[in-house]
Amino acid sequence: MTDQSSLSEILAPLLEGVALSHLLKLSFAGIRIDVRANDPELIARLARYYRDFRAESGPAAMVVNAVECSPPKLSLPFTLKEREPGKTQAKEAYADLADGRLVRKVRTDMVFAFGGREHYAFGPCIQNEAQVVNFVNNRYIQLVLHEGGLLFHSAAVGLNGRCLALAGFAGAGKSTLALHIMRLGTDFISNDRAMMRRSGDQLEILGVPKMPRVNPGTVLHNESLRPVIGERERAVFEAMPPAALWNLEHKYDAFIDECFGPNRFKLRGRLTLLVILNWRRDSEPLSIRPVRLQKRTDLLPAFMKDVGLFFEADDPEHELDFSAEAYLALLDHCRVVEVTGGVDFEKAARAILALLEQEGRLP
Repeated sequence: MTDQSSLSEILAPLLEGVALSHLLKLSFAGIRIDVRANDPELIARLARYYRDFRAESGPAAMVVNAVECSPPKLSLPFTLKEREPGKTQAKEAYADLADGRLVRKVRTDMVFAFGGREHYAFGPCIQNEAQVVNFVNNRYIQLVLHEGGLLFHSAAVGLNGRCLALAGFAGAGKSTLALHIMRLGTDFISNDRAMMRRSGDQLEILGVPKMPRVNPGTVLHNESLRPVIGERERAVFEAMPPAALWNLEHKYDAFIDECFGPNRFKLRGRLTLLVILNWRRDSEPLSIRPVRLQKRTDLLPAFMKDVGLFFEADDPEHELDFSAEAYLALLDHCRVVEVTGGVDFEKAARAILALLEQEGRLP
């Protein structure tokens, strides 16, 4: 149900007396985004998070505003979004307006408002920095998708401008595998979501500036991730049984520059290989085989990603198509392989990197 209130009517009382005088200039794959806030600490935190993507100048394609304040009290009929499969509770509620949408986070009461040229986050932003980061990233995703991209549920790494995307069903370990491949000298492109679009006769992949969120088991099995966890905490995890370790809900940001060195988070490249992880623990030996997606449509859910609540679907200039047919058409000439058998990150990392290197030798 759409409330007939306008976004400006809802925002006016929330912005009364607010001075958005602190600025952070960002550039994601050449797309300029400004973040304005009323609190210098919030801008300082975001500047640290986005340190690989700071911009000096140039006009912004979008301005995202973050207001540090108490959780807003709004008398609107919010609709609870259905919880995701495997989740115990819903995370978001939304209210559609005549010219935009409000999304409220159930746990934190953060409110995000967007529509047209208006993009606002309200609430205890400093305490919920990760949600502000996700909002900024979602606005960037919208810009790319409105230019004709498709959203993929995948991690990605690159080598000399050529990239491979790692997709897989829930819990497949695509981010963990991407970080294993990183140890072999690649660049990081994206962690969990990526956009792909046609650029001439090539496929372009655009990553999302989101640091990998890793669990203790991933950290302990990748020496490059040692900076993520302190030595005292590391000793506690090392003493735990492997099964208990992998089931922990702890997550840590793995900053690419701290773990792998500076200038290794690139966000853009030419996609030459899509890898679909369809493996399992305690299974038969690892196997990597080429597949034709037109004949293996059962694999489409491994990488098709719903645009979600934070996307504005109305685009008067473009007819957006997020259908399975659109994904198949985009990937028609892309090499695709399926990984089956038992989970072996080290073996898979070397074999998949060899495939990417082989792509670089093809005419």
